[in-house]
Amino acid sequence: MSDNKPKDIKNVEHRIESWLIPTGNLFVSLFHRIALFAIGAATVWAAGMSFFEMMQKPYASVQDLLLLFIYLEIGAMVGIYFKTNHMPVRFLIYIAITAVTRLIIDLVGTKHEADMGILLMGLTILVLALANALVRYASNKFPSKPDQHGGE
Repeated sequence: MSDNKPKDIKNVEHRIESWLIPTGNLFVSLFHRIALFAIGAATVWAAGMSFFEMMQKPYASVQDLLLLFIYLEIGAMVGIYFKTNHMPVRFLIYIAITAVTRLIIDLVGTKHEADMGILLMGLTILVLALANALVRYASNKFPSKPDQHGGE
């Protein structure tokens, strides 16, 4: 009887795992979808509120328009991620470039002069643009396999 015990334990473990692993995968997938819907809804809400605030002013500033572009990129990123399960890294880079551009416009509009901070932000945009070029080159040169998950 003691010889059968390890085999019985392995069978029980196998039966438990054959039930737990698919159940865990289901819960992860459900959380993933619910989180994507929440992020998408929050993006639509934030963009709508920003647009509503913008319509209350006599004109839309470049910063306002860039903010709407950021919301557009976030929405596109959520949509692509929802459809493909791949994080579009380039969209994150576009969002970062747009955000730094908004900061530069804000600083120039506030200080009315160029300084080292603006130069460094310009260099940041250059580094982000080079990173985008590298990501595009790498995704074309080394495409991911269809069964792999990850960024572009």
